[in-house]
Amino acid sequence: MSLGLALIGAGAMGGAIGTRLLETGQRLAVFDLNADVVQALVDKGGTAAGSAAEAAAVSDVVIISLNGPHIVDSAVFGAGGVAEGARPGTLIIDMSSIDPEATKDLAAKAVEAGLRWVDSPLSGGAPKALVGELTLMAGGAEKDVADARMALQHVASNITHMGPAGAGQTTKLINQVLCGLNFLAVAEATKLAEDAGVDAAKIPQALKGGRADSAILQEYMPRYVARDYRRTGRIDNMVKDLNGAQDLARRTNTPMPMTALCAEVHRLLTAAGLGGEDQAALMEFFNGPEELDQ
Repeated sequence: MSLGLALIGAGAMGGAIGTRLLETGQRLAVFDLNADVVQALVDKGGTAAGSAAEAAAVSDVVIISLNGPHIVDSAVFGAGGVAEGARPGTLIIDMSSIDPEATKDLAAKAVEAGLRWVDSPLSGGAPKALVGELTLMAGGAEKDVADARMALQHVASNITHMGPAGAGQTTKLINQVLCGLNFLAVAEATKLAEDAGVDAAKIPQALKGGRADSAILQEYMPRYVARDYRRTGRIDNMVKDLNGAQDLARRTNTPMPMTALCAEVHRLLTAAGLGGEDQAALMEFFNGPEELDQ
Protein backbone atom coordinates (compact mmCIF):
# COMPACT_ATOMS: atom_id res chain seq x y z
CA MET A 1 0.00 0.00 0.00
CA SER A 2 1.36 3.43 -0.91
CA LEU A 3 1.81 6.06 1.76
CA GLY A 4 -0.66 8.88 2.04
CA LEU A 5 1.34 12.04 1.37
CA ALA A 6 0.52 15.68 2.01
CA LEU A 7 2.23 18.61 0.30
CA ILE A 8 2.18 22.01 2.00
CA GLY A 9 3.44 24.60 -0.45
CA ALA A 10 2.86 24.05 -4.16
CA GLY A 11 4.86 26.88 -5.71
CA ALA A 12 7.53 26.38 -8.36
CA MET A 13 9.50 23.83 -6.36
CA GLY A 14 6.63 22.26 -4.44
CA GLY A 15 4.62 22.04 -7.63
CA ALA A 16 7.40 20.11 -9.37
CA ILE A 17 7.72 17.74 -6.40
CA GLY A 18 3.96 17.24 -6.35
CA THR A 19 3.84 16.61 -10.08
CA ARG A 20 6.48 13.93 -9.85
CA LEU A 21 4.77 12.24 -6.91
CA LEU A 22 1.47 12.12 -8.77
CA GLU A 23 3.08 10.91 -11.98
CA THR A 24 4.58 8.00 -10.05
CA GLY A 25 1.22 6.98 -8.62
CA GLN A 26 1.39 8.48 -5.13
CA ARG A 27 -1.69 9.65 -3.22
CA LEU A 28 -1.28 13.35 -2.53
CA ALA A 29 -3.30 15.90 -0.56
CA VAL A 30 -2.30 19.47 -1.37
CA PHE A 31 -2.59 22.76 0.49
CA ASP A 32 -1.37 26.19 -0.55
CA LEU A 33 -2.80 29.67 -0.05
CA ASN A 34 -2.68 30.07 -3.84
CA ALA A 35 -5.70 28.20 -5.20
CA ASP A 36 -4.29 28.17 -8.74
CA VAL A 37 -1.22 26.12 -7.88
CA VAL A 38 -3.36 23.71 -5.89
CA GLN A 39 -5.71 23.30 -8.84
CA ALA A 40 -2.76 22.56 -11.14
CA LEU A 41 -1.95 19.51 -8.99
CA VAL A 42 -5.61 18.54 -8.60
CA ASP A 43 -5.78 18.43 -12.40
CA LYS A 44 -2.96 15.87 -12.26
CA GLY A 45 -4.71 13.66 -9.72
CA GLY A 46 -4.09 15.34 -6.38
CA THR A 47 -6.71 16.17 -3.75
CA ALA A 48 -7.23 19.73 -2.56
CA ALA A 49 -7.23 20.32 1.20
CA GLY A 50 -8.86 23.28 2.90
CA SER A 51 -5.99 23.72 5.35
CA ALA A 52 -2.63 22.26 6.28
CA ALA A 53 -4.37 20.49 9.17
CA GLU A 54 -6.86 18.90 6.79
CA ALA A 55 -4.08 17.71 4.50
CA ALA A 56 -2.13 16.24 7.43
CA ALA A 57 -5.20 14.46 8.81
CA VAL A 58 -5.38 12.14 5.79
CA SER A 59 -1.64 11.57 5.43
CA ASP A 60 1.18 9.46 6.85
CA VAL A 61 3.89 11.87 5.72
CA VAL A 62 3.72 15.65 5.33
CA ILE A 63 6.11 17.34 2.90
CA ILE A 64 6.78 21.06 3.40
CA SER A 65 8.07 23.30 0.59
CA LEU A 66 7.97 26.92 1.73
CA ASN A 67 10.21 29.96 1.68
CA GLY A 68 11.27 30.83 5.21
CA PRO A 69 11.35 29.62 8.81
CA HIS A 70 8.48 31.83 9.99
CA ILE A 71 6.28 30.58 7.16
CA VAL A 72 7.17 26.97 7.95
CA ASP A 73 6.50 27.56 11.66
CA SER A 74 3.08 29.04 10.91
CA ALA A 75 2.16 26.29 8.44
CA VAL A 76 3.01 23.57 10.94
CA PHE A 77 2.27 25.01 14.37
CA GLY A 78 -0.07 27.94 13.65
CA ALA A 79 -3.84 27.98 13.50
CA GLY A 80 -5.04 25.37 11.02
CA GLY A 81 -1.51 24.05 10.78
CA VAL A 82 -0.15 20.55 10.30
CA ALA A 83 0.13 19.88 14.05
CA GLU A 84 -3.63 20.39 14.50
CA GLY A 85 -4.54 17.60 12.11
CA ALA A 86 -1.61 15.20 12.15
CA ARG A 87 -1.81 11.89 13.96
CA PRO A 88 0.84 11.16 16.62
CA GLY A 89 4.06 9.95 14.99
CA THR A 90 3.36 11.62 11.65
CA LEU A 91 6.60 12.32 9.78
CA ILE A 92 7.16 15.88 8.61
CA ILE A 93 9.77 16.32 5.87
CA ASP A 94 10.78 19.95 5.45
CA MET A 95 12.23 20.39 1.95
CA SER A 96 12.46 24.17 2.35
CA SER A 97 15.85 25.88 2.55
CA ILE A 98 15.94 27.62 5.92
CA ASP A 99 18.35 28.45 8.73
CA PRO A 100 19.86 25.44 10.56
CA GLU A 101 19.23 26.95 13.99
CA ALA A 102 15.58 27.63 13.14
CA THR A 103 15.32 24.04 11.94
CA LYS A 104 16.60 22.71 15.27
CA ASP A 105 13.90 24.73 17.04
CA LEU A 106 11.19 23.48 14.69
CA ALA A 107 12.32 19.88 15.13
CA ALA A 108 12.20 20.28 18.91
CA LYS A 109 8.66 21.71 18.73
CA ALA A 110 7.63 18.78 16.56
CA VAL A 111 8.91 16.27 19.12
CA GLU A 112 6.99 18.09 21.86
CA ALA A 113 3.85 17.77 19.73
CA GLY A 114 4.38 14.02 19.24
CA LEU A 115 5.54 14.40 15.63
CA ARG A 116 8.73 13.47 13.79
CA TRP A 117 10.86 15.93 11.81
CA VAL A 118 13.42 15.55 9.02
CA ASP A 119 15.01 18.54 7.33
CA SER A 120 15.66 17.54 3.74
CA PRO A 121 16.61 20.53 1.58
CA LEU A 122 17.37 19.81 -2.03
CA SER A 123 19.66 20.51 -4.93
CA GLY A 124 18.73 20.17 -8.58
CA GLY A 125 15.70 22.43 -8.68
CA ALA A 126 12.42 21.85 -10.44
CA PRO A 127 13.97 20.22 -13.55
CA LYS A 128 15.52 17.41 -11.50
CA ALA A 129 12.39 17.00 -9.37
CA LEU A 130 10.31 16.38 -12.47
CA VAL A 131 12.53 13.46 -13.51
CA GLY A 132 13.09 12.07 -10.01
CA GLU A 133 16.76 13.02 -9.77
CA LEU A 134 16.92 15.47 -6.88
CA THR A 135 19.87 15.43 -4.51
CA LEU A 136 18.69 15.57 -0.89
CA MET A 137 20.71 16.21 2.26
CA ALA A 138 18.84 15.04 5.34
CA GLY A 139 19.01 15.85 9.03
CA GLY A 140 17.17 13.95 11.75
CA ALA A 141 16.98 10.65 13.60
CA GLU A 142 18.21 7.63 11.64
CA LYS A 143 14.81 5.87 11.57
CA ASP A 144 13.02 9.06 10.53
CA VAL A 145 15.49 9.66 7.70
CA ALA A 146 15.03 6.07 6.56
CA ASP A 147 11.27 6.63 6.41
CA ALA A 148 11.81 9.93 4.58
CA ARG A 149 13.99 8.11 2.07
CA MET A 150 11.12 5.73 1.31
CA ALA A 151 8.61 8.57 0.96
CA LEU A 152 10.90 10.53 -1.38
CA GLN A 153 12.33 7.68 -3.43
CA HIS A 154 10.41 8.77 -6.52
CA VAL A 155 11.70 12.35 -6.52
CA ALA A 156 15.35 11.85 -5.54
CA SER A 157 18.23 9.75 -6.79
CA ASN A 158 20.70 10.76 -4.07
CA ILE A 159 19.66 11.03 -0.41
CA THR A 160 22.36 11.37 2.24
CA HIS A 161 21.83 11.38 6.01
CA MET A 162 24.10 14.19 7.21
CA GLY A 163 23.42 14.03 10.96
CA PRO A 164 20.88 15.30 13.51
CA ALA A 165 18.24 17.97 12.92
CA GLY A 166 19.73 20.98 11.16
CA ALA A 167 22.57 19.06 9.51
CA GLY A 168 20.67 18.88 6.23
CA GLN A 169 20.16 22.64 6.21
CA THR A 170 23.83 23.26 7.01
CA THR A 171 24.81 21.06 4.08
CA LYS A 172 22.39 22.96 1.84
CA LEU A 173 24.11 26.24 2.73
CA ILE A 174 27.43 24.71 1.70
CA ASN A 175 25.79 23.54 -1.52
CA GLN A 176 24.55 27.06 -2.20
CA VAL A 177 27.98 28.57 -1.62
CA LEU A 178 29.40 26.21 -4.26
CA CYS A 179 26.49 26.83 -6.65
CA GLY A 180 26.46 30.61 -6.22
CA LEU A 181 30.18 30.91 -6.88
CA ASN A 182 29.96 28.56 -9.85
CA PHE A 183 27.02 30.43 -11.42
CA LEU A 184 28.93 33.70 -11.15
CA ALA A 185 32.21 32.22 -12.38
CA VAL A 186 30.54 30.71 -15.45
CA ALA A 187 28.75 33.98 -16.24
CA GLU A 188 32.03 35.90 -15.97
CA ALA A 189 33.85 33.35 -18.14
CA THR A 190 31.06 33.53 -20.72
CA LYS A 191 31.46 37.30 -20.98
CA LEU A 192 35.24 37.02 -21.30
CA ALA A 193 34.87 34.47 -24.11
CA GLU A 194 32.39 36.69 -25.93
CA ASP A 195 34.55 39.79 -25.59
CA ALA A 196 37.64 37.85 -26.76
CA GLY A 197 35.87 36.58 -29.87
CA VAL A 198 35.66 32.90 -28.86
CA ASP A 199 32.45 31.00 -29.56
CA ALA A 200 31.32 30.52 -25.97
CA ALA A 201 28.67 28.02 -27.06
CA LYS A 202 31.49 25.56 -27.82
CA ILE A 203 33.19 25.87 -24.44
CA PRO A 204 31.07 23.34 -22.50
CA GLN A 205 31.98 20.61 -25.00
CA ALA A 206 35.60 21.72 -25.12
CA LEU A 207 35.96 21.50 -21.33
CA LYS A 208 33.78 18.43 -20.79
CA GLY A 209 35.48 15.94 -18.50
CA GLY A 210 38.24 18.35 -17.52
CA ARG A 211 38.80 19.92 -14.13
CA ALA A 212 36.81 23.02 -15.03
CA ASP A 213 33.74 20.98 -15.98
CA SER A 214 30.58 21.08 -13.86
CA ALA A 215 26.85 20.56 -14.17
CA ILE A 216 26.41 24.35 -14.00
CA LEU A 217 28.92 24.88 -16.82
CA GLN A 218 27.13 22.36 -19.03
CA GLU A 219 23.63 23.69 -18.32
CA TYR A 220 24.18 27.40 -17.87
CA MET A 221 26.90 28.53 -20.25
CA PRO A 222 24.65 27.71 -23.24
CA ARG A 223 21.84 29.60 -21.50
CA TYR A 224 24.13 32.55 -20.78
CA VAL A 225 25.19 32.63 -24.43
CA ALA A 226 21.58 32.51 -25.65
CA ARG A 227 20.38 34.94 -22.94
CA ASP A 228 17.86 32.22 -22.05
CA TYR A 229 16.29 33.62 -18.90
CA ARG A 230 13.39 31.19 -18.48
CA ARG A 231 12.74 30.81 -14.78
CA THR A 232 13.80 27.62 -13.01
CA GLY A 233 15.05 29.42 -9.89
CA ARG A 234 15.32 32.94 -8.46
CA ILE A 235 18.24 35.26 -7.80
CA ASP A 236 16.61 36.54 -4.60
CA ASN A 237 16.38 32.97 -3.28
CA MET A 238 20.13 32.69 -3.77
CA VAL A 239 20.51 35.93 -1.79
CA LYS A 240 18.54 34.31 1.04
CA ASP A 241 20.76 31.25 1.01
CA LEU A 242 24.03 33.19 0.77
CA ASN A 243 22.84 35.39 3.63
CA GLY A 244 22.28 32.20 5.60
CA ALA A 245 25.78 30.96 4.76
CA GLN A 246 27.26 34.28 5.89
CA ASP A 247 25.26 34.15 9.13
CA LEU A 248 26.63 30.66 9.77
CA ALA A 249 30.16 31.83 8.95
CA ARG A 250 29.86 34.61 11.51
CA ARG A 251 28.80 32.10 14.15
CA THR A 252 31.73 29.82 13.30
CA ASN A 253 34.18 32.68 12.65
CA THR A 254 34.87 31.27 9.17
CA PRO A 255 36.38 33.69 6.61
CA MET A 256 34.42 33.58 3.31
CA PRO A 257 35.60 36.44 1.10
CA MET A 258 34.46 34.94 -2.22
CA THR A 259 31.01 34.19 -0.84
CA ALA A 260 30.74 37.79 0.36
CA LEU A 261 31.52 39.06 -3.15
CA CYS A 262 29.08 36.62 -4.75
CA ALA A 263 26.35 37.67 -2.34
CA GLU A 264 26.93 41.35 -3.15
CA VAL A 265 26.54 40.71 -6.89
CA HIS A 266 23.27 38.92 -6.24
CA ARG A 267 22.11 41.74 -3.98
CA LEU A 268 22.95 44.32 -6.64
CA LEU A 269 20.85 42.46 -9.20
CA THR A 270 18.00 42.13 -6.71
CA ALA A 271 18.18 45.85 -5.96
CA ALA A 272 18.01 46.47 -9.72
CA GLY A 273 14.68 44.64 -9.86
CA LEU A 274 16.00 41.30 -11.12
CA GLY A 275 15.50 39.28 -7.93
CA GLY A 276 12.68 37.27 -9.46
CA GLU A 277 14.79 36.25 -12.45
CA ASP A 278 16.63 32.98 -12.94
CA GLN A 279 20.36 32.65 -12.26
CA ALA A 280 20.83 32.96 -16.02
CA ALA A 281 20.15 36.68 -15.59
CA LEU A 282 23.52 37.03 -13.86
CA MET A 283 24.67 38.05 -17.36
CA GLU A 284 22.94 41.35 -16.69
CA PHE A 285 25.68 42.19 -14.19
CA PHE A 286 28.03 42.32 -17.18
CA ASN A 287 25.68 43.51 -19.93
CA GLY A 288 23.29 45.98 -18.35
CA PRO A 289 19.55 45.54 -17.74
CA GLU A 290 18.55 46.78 -21.18
CA GLU A 291 19.15 43.28 -22.58
CA LEU A 292 16.66 41.65 -20.25
CA ASP A 293 13.52 40.59 -22.09
CA GLN A 294 10.74 40.85 -19.53
